[in-house]
Amino acid sequence: MAGGRRSGTVAEFDPATGWGIVEADGGEWPMHSTAIADGSRRIQPGTAVSFAVVPGRAGVFEATDVRPA
Repeated sequence: MAGGRRSGTVAEFDPATGWGIVEADGGEWPMHSTAIADGSRRIQPGTAVSFAVVPGRAGVFEATDVRPA
């Protein structure tokens, strides 16, 4: 699961709860605002991004180092 960079689109973004990235093949990855690489903690739905996947909270893989593509 973990490994190189991936690409996808921010499907939803809610600063208070959680977010998700969807890949073109349908893969979905949760993310947290702290995973946004520039430290802004905000990103618009529909934004194309690149990211890495790492083991996250509660044993679930999640997106990290999220950067606009």
